[in-house]
Amino acid sequence: MSEKMYRKNLGKKGEEVSVDFLKQEGYRILKRNYRFGHKEIDIVAQDKNTIVFVEVKTGRSKKFGEPFERVDSTKQRKLIEVAKDFIQKNEIQDCDFRFDVISVDLKGDKKIEHIKNAFTVE
Repeated sequence: MSEKMYRKNLGKKGEEVSVDFLKQEGYRILKRNYRFGHKEIDIVAQDKNTIVFVEVKTGRSKKFGEPFERVDSTKQRKLIEVAKDFIQKNEIQDCDFRFDVISVDLKGDKKIEHIKNAFTVE
């Protein structure tokens, strides 16, 4: 299997684990892999009256930093653009929103770290 296919499969598995985790936490999954142009948000979910845009980071070494640190300002801008498109196209009003990052380590017992409000829109 090529490195690209391996990473794609790893990412999909991490997203599956993250969706299951969010459901167990009481979130309602609204959309997976929502695209706007070439940009994408892994998971759009609802937590009470809050729309949550979730970026999933799967099975990577922490030698490049913590998961939320890998969602740099460029990635944040892209996620914000996609989120604005989702909100507009779905005519969402009177709802809070936030950006979360979920880190999934698939080794062993599938460690999940959920970082709420990983970054804010300025």
